[in-house]
Amino acid sequence: MRTSVLLFGLSLLTAPLTAQASDSMYRKARETLNRNDYSAAATGFRDFRARYPRSEYAGDSYYWEAYARYRIGGLESLRGARRLLEEQAKSHPNAGTRTSGDADLLETRTLRELSRLGDADAARRLSVIANSATGSGSGTGSGSGRPQARAKDCGNEDDVQSAALNAVMQMNSERAIPILEKVLARRDAESVCLRRRAVFIVSQQRGERVEQMLLDAVKTDPDPEVREQAVFWLSQVNSARSTAMLDQLLSTSSDRKVQEKAIFALSQQNRPEARQALRTFAGRDDAPEDLRDNAIFWLGQSNDTENLTFLQGLYGRLRSQKLKEKIIFSVSQSPRSTGEWFAGIARNTNEPIELRKNALFWMGQRGGTTGAELAALYDSFSDREIKEQMIFVLSQRGKDRAAVDKLLDIVQKDPDNELKKKALFWLTQSDDPRVIEMLTKILIPEA
Repeated sequence: MRTSVLLFGLSLLTAPLTAQASDSMYRKARETLNRNDYSAAATGFRDFRARYPRSEYAGDSYYWEAYARYRIGGLESLRGARRLLEEQAKSHPNAGTRTSGDADLLETRTLRELSRLGDADAARRLSVIANSATGSGSGTGSGSGRPQARAKDCGNEDDVQSAALNAVMQMNSERAIPILEKVLARRDAESVCLRRRAVFIVSQQRGERVEQMLLDAVKTDPDPEVREQAVFWLSQVNSARSTAMLDQLLSTSSDRKVQEKAIFALSQQNRPEARQALRTFAGRDDAPEDLRDNAIFWLGQSNDTENLTFLQGLYGRLRSQKLKEKIIFSVSQSPRSTGEWFAGIARNTNEPIELRKNALFWMGQRGGTTGAELAALYDSFSDREIKEQMIFVLSQRGKDRAAVDKLLDIVQKDPDNELKKKALFWLTQSDDPRVIEMLTKILIPEA
């Protein structure tokens, strides 16, 4: 019997790793990025893509590697980031970070840094972006992105006006801002495309007048494209006035795209009022689910105790499985979260099985969870599907001795042969010397 169990387990070695193994490698690269170890993160995303080129995360891995290289800085790394974003656009145009507009924003920032370092080609490309003032519309994921021109085609503008606006872009703020104010004050139909371009150029300037110009554009410009761009670029303005305006837009606007931009802009402001605005919106039962999902995601990205407490409390009040899944992920991003919170979800038989499994997975990915905690949790479950998930979670603990101990214990003592086989499969991928000893005992039992 034991030999047949071993052979079954060994036969599984030729099978591809599960999707969760891919998730784990991707998650580790994200954790490295969150620790600001950008060089290691860039390598991690590159290696992930090489190992799992067909993973659902492969497309987004281009973006995250590019982001890591952008943060490293310097001509070589920035040019590498630009190449990665170009490759993503060609091979993965539907990746979440591309459809959300995040890739467009990162490209703009990368080009701007390259331009400052003297890259003439990057400067020319940045000028083209400023002229067109278009990009991918917002979708799922983080919910950012430059708005896409819709009501008016701005591809055939008068050459003299385009050249004039390009010239303004090259001026210093003292000379450029008065001209841009006059452009944005126009309300004639012929100036729509100029105003769209002007909003982008304004966003590259600094100072209180810039904030006021963006706020005025949000309030008064008749073109929805101009308003959306102004909301998006307010993410770079960290002031009480801009936060209050973004909160008002998020709460009262009937324009979903404006609300999406407001959520992203608030998430980028390091202000308690901005975080409270996101919490209030995420807790609204009458708000659209996809927008609440977006707010929950960004709340989880800040290392804030109030956000963590709010998300954990909100979980119990929700009926939407999608929003509960997002909260589990968001809570896992906080170093202040506890393993017991995830374990409580996993033990709750009233919760859908997928949520319970999800909680176990992210509990195992937390840096603060020990193998001993996970091992103790295994015996508290009775249903096989949860135990199978627990075995996988234990297998991802690397050289954690307590986790390996538990897997060995399952192979030797668990009455369920299917669970024995799964534990055996994962043990064969461990380099712990005790695994060899166990295999030897199974294949060559003592007389």
